[in-house]
Amino acid sequence: MDFEKERLKGTTTVGITFKDGVVLAADKRATYGTFIAAKEVDKIQVVGSNMAMTIAGGVGDAQALVRFLKAELELYRYSQGEAMTVQGAATLMSNILQGNKYYPYLVQLIVGGFDSAPGLFDLDPFGGLIKERYTSTGSGSVVAYGLLDEGFKDNMSVDEAVKLAVRAVNAAMRRDSATGEGIDVVCITKNHVRRYSKEEVKPFLS
Repeated sequence: MDFEKERLKGTTTVGITFKDGVVLAADKRATYGTFIAAKEVDKIQVVGSNMAMTIAGGVGDAQALVRFLKAELELYRYSQGEAMTVQGAATLMSNILQGNKYYPYLVQLIVGGFDSAPGLFDLDPFGGLIKERYTSTGSGSVVAYGLLDEGFKDNMSVDEAVKLAVRAVNAAMRRDSATGEGIDVVCITKNHVRRYSKEEVKPFLS
């Protein structure tokens, strides 16, 4: 096992529900102590046709969980003939984390997506599972929550939700040394998962 890869960490991730779906946002920096180890880390992983997961914490642990969840979602679709619900996927992750609490995966996860309605779930390293309207994880989450608490409202439009998510991560980038190198955004609505390009993210920073 690559010890250094296991220890790469540092991030800010954000999840927000809006009237038609879920927005996930994250920075792109991975750190090893005070060293910036990577500048193009994909911290939002699309794991199914209707959902994605953000990762914060140990890179190796997070990658293993992403591979596991993708495989389980495919097996479920093959055996059941339909996609697993967002809550079902989040519960599956919760059970895995809880079952390994004595040798925990050093991660914080957000699972978000859309089935019959938007779903957003926050998971801690020991399997705690909380359904949220908005949430943030990682080293910059304290800063991000300042904007989320002030700016979130029910039934936002997609542009309002994306702008709030981008502003929250951007604020964390200004104050948290482990957060940086740009902002990744994924929007999930009914039957559609969209990843925003760097050029599409820029207008939301103004």
